[in-house]
Amino acid sequence: MKNPNINYPFEIRPLSEDEGGGYSIAFPDLPGCWSDGATPEDAIDNGRDALRSWLTVAEEFGDDVPRPFSSVSGRFVQRVPRSLHAQLIAQAKAEGVSLNTLVVSLVAQGIGMRQASGQVRRRLRTPSSGRRRRRR
Repeated sequence: MKNPNINYPFEIRPLSEDEGGGYSIAFPDLPGCWSDGATPEDAIDNGRDALRSWLTVAEEFGDDVPRPFSSVSGRFVQRVPRSLHAQLIAQAKAEGVSLNTLVVSLVAQGIGMRQASGQVRRRLRTPSSGRRRRRR
């Protein structure tokens, strides 16, 4: 295999008891590349094996291998209230940075704080979880 140390983004989520429990790991850039394990660490270890196997088989068959992070562009557009936009511009100016730099740093800081406090929880969307109940 040409690039055994390529790092692909992955997603880990807890599996429900109906799904067998434990944790699932998936690689969004590589269709069908996923694994699971009893703990997040087990899922990551098993995911490494699944990643190596996926890349090896793709290479053997001459399939195109997507580059890491090919499923994301690094760009998103978000609308905010004008008052918040004005506050962000003022804060960026006060710190001597661009609005883009300020927003990226605030988002990264917020994600880091949530992850450190254990507030980030992923939830599998099932067909029934996306339905809204009618109010009567």
